[in-house]
Amino acid sequence: MKKCASVHRQGSFDAAEVVSAAAELRTATGGNASIAFAFVTPDYVPHLSEFAEIVRVDGHVVDVVGCTGVGLTSNGVEEETGSGFSLLAVDAPEASFEVVTLKESTLEGSAGTSTWKKIAGSTDPSAWISLANPFLFDVETWLAEWNKAFPNIPCIGGLASGEEETTAVFWNDKIVDALVLGVKGMRVLPLVSQGCRPIGEPLTVTKAENNIVYALGSHPAYEALESAFEGLTDGEKASAKGNLFAGLAGTEYVEDFKPGDFLIRNILGADPNSGAVVIGGIPRIGQTLQYQLRDKDSADNEWRSVLRHAVLEGVKPSASLLFACAGRGSGLFGSSSHDAGLLEEILGDHPSAGFLCSGEIGPVVDKNHIHSYTASCALFFEERSET
Repeated sequence: MKKCASVHRQGSFDAAEVVSAAAELRTATGGNASIAFAFVTPDYVPHLSEFAEIVRVDGHVVDVVGCTGVGLTSNGVEEETGSGFSLLAVDAPEASFEVVTLKESTLEGSAGTSTWKKIAGSTDPSAWISLANPFLFDVETWLAEWNKAFPNIPCIGGLASGEEETTAVFWNDKIVDALVLGVKGMRVLPLVSQGCRPIGEPLTVTKAENNIVYALGSHPAYEALESAFEGLTDGEKASAKGNLFAGLAGTEYVEDFKPGDFLIRNILGADPNSGAVVIGGIPRIGQTLQYQLRDKDSADNEWRSVLRHAVLEGVKPSASLLFACAGRGSGLFGSSSHDAGLLEEILGDHPSAGFLCSGEIGPVVDKNHIHSYTASCALFFEERSET
């Protein structure tokens, strides 16, 4: 039987406070935790080795993995400012957690799928949990290769946040470029909410080169963007600056597209003269593209919908990890703790930890992607018994 526990503390690094938190985890899990996820604010970086050792030794934890975050999440709460740490420990005798460290040098010399299969060994997990330092590791390139090496296995996680010199990913007392954790023996349900809703009409990409879209259907891509914008209310238009995106559909065989059917990508530029729109993704000819609007209500509605769908699992999760964009929170919703609060409100009280990311990882339309302005979450459940 698995036991999970989470602890959150506010304040600058204090060894005695970390010992107290680790002891609390040890008591709650029975002192046999297989893994602890640890998220700390950037000011903890000079103390990471000591911090991780205390959690591991005083918490009776086999491995500690974690990273820095400019903000932290715990049970129903998001702390967007200040110092502190958030911990989640999992004791699951029937489960295993295999840590695979990743290096930028390996990525640069990668031979593709064979490289990553060799590094990961015989691991055949139900899911991957990934943490990466965006200043040291090219996550987008790696993830594209990782998807090919391990298709149909969800990868959930986030990019560490902070200033370059105070951003870190760690495994026990080691600082690493990035890591993935293979989870076996536990069921992991990925949740992803990109916080946008479709506007305008879904149109077919008829002319594009790399990430430049020239034509949608029989019209210039810019003209379609302009038309979608003109269809907004005055209030929506006023808040649309910086909040318009391109949605790339995962399949064309859908009669009525909804938010989860699109991979959301930034609009990087638009030229009314050539009619081109530059996006942060590579569309294919024949793919459906629909412009999207990100706003408070859209983000709230989608996150609620994603969580309510998870309720259909019929059981409360044993634990969760929340990876929410640092650009959400009070900046988007007007108050803090929106994402973490709804996670607890809709799925019930359960051990949870996480951090505010500089990029989020999660599956959309059957493939793992790096996202922005997104809430990505891993729900842990007991394996369903065979009958």
